[in-house]
Amino acid sequence: MRTVVYRALPAALGLALGVCGVVVARAAASDPDLPKAEWPMFRGGPALNGVAAGRLGTPLTLRWTYKTGGAVRSSPAVAGGRVFVGSDDERLHAVDFAKGTNLWSFKTGGPIESSPLVLEGKVFIGSDDGAMRAFDAANGKPLWSFPTGDKIPGSPNFTRAADSKGWSILFGSFDSRLYCLDAVTGRSNWTFETGTGIKGTPAVAGGLTVVGGCDAMMHIIALTNGAQLNEVEIGAPMLASPAMRQGRAYVGHNENVFFCVDLEHGTNLWSYKDRGFAYNSSPALVGERVLFGGRDKRLHCVNKDSGNVLWTFPTRGKVDSSPAVCGDKVVVGSDDGRLYVVSVTDGKELWNYEIGQPITSSPAVADGKVVVGCEDGSVYCFVPKDAPARNEAK
Repeated sequence: MRTVVYRALPAALGLALGVCGVVVARAAASDPDLPKAEWPMFRGGPALNGVAAGRLGTPLTLRWTYKTGGAVRSSPAVAGGRVFVGSDDERLHAVDFAKGTNLWSFKTGGPIESSPLVLEGKVFIGSDDGAMRAFDAANGKPLWSFPTGDKIPGSPNFTRAADSKGWSILFGSFDSRLYCLDAVTGRSNWTFETGTGIKGTPAVAGGLTVVGGCDAMMHIIALTNGAQLNEVEIGAPMLASPAMRQGRAYVGHNENVFFCVDLEHGTNLWSYKDRGFAYNSSPALVGERVLFGGRDKRLHCVNKDSGNVLWTFPTRGKVDSSPAVCGDKVVVGSDDGRLYVVSVTDGKELWNYEIGQPITSSPAVADGKVVVGCEDGSVYCFVPKDAPARNEAK
């Protein structure tokens, strides 16, 4: 394993943005097409845009509930007819997407806040015991485990390996390192050391990947060898994961600013600051709109080019859950114990369901259905009220 450590570059290479810890790595190849009826990872795809294919009918109705042994803060992945999700009961659970029944589970050595990545028949997930693991998605057989020096709260992402023949897995750890592993063997390709722990999930798009951390720097790294290309001093904790599009990264931080960064030039294009509450929800990008939750108990929608507010939607609790967009609707959870469906166009409430306990898990939308975890220890699956039962009986 080769560790690459770099520190401060000239200030002219970047602009202080008033946020913290973004790691950017250059990807070796473009992202593959993802199955349209699936949600195989946190935020749905490598760019972390939080957008699902198809349309979502409302009202929704509860189809099934799956009980775990602890709070579910992990966000579900849906692929191959299965739902994969972690729990504070220290287990990765595989659940039948149609019926909500257990298929298999695996116990780690710590709670699982990380969300699963499903790729070519394998499931990858981190744990608070400090290990990134790979499993056979069909039967839960462990394939490899890679230890780090601290917990892994963020989720893994993937990109083409440097030789373009396989895949690399990217993730950060609270041990202050960004890791790049071979997806088949779990062996390290390289490690990049930051100044402090990484909480967010790497975003991959347009030859770059971006991940959140807390060292008050934005690091720009070559994915092929882990060499640093640039860094930007930014200055405040960032717990959300960024979304990427067209050479820009969109994300908020823990001190009440949401911002847009030009990754090529390391400059802040705009900042959105409303009230004095953190933005720990990861954004969704759809059309000209950026949607994200805030601890001010609201879902925000701003213009992607200017940062001008388009609308806000009030809930009764802080919104750390990350919104998922499907068609003209956006789904998000709140600490008020409700799951909401809101119009993307004007922020009008279309539907809500009261679970009763905080929802910090981010919803997955696949095949016109919504799956989300809750701190009551359960995973919930909602379907359009008129959805034919035969679709869930296959």
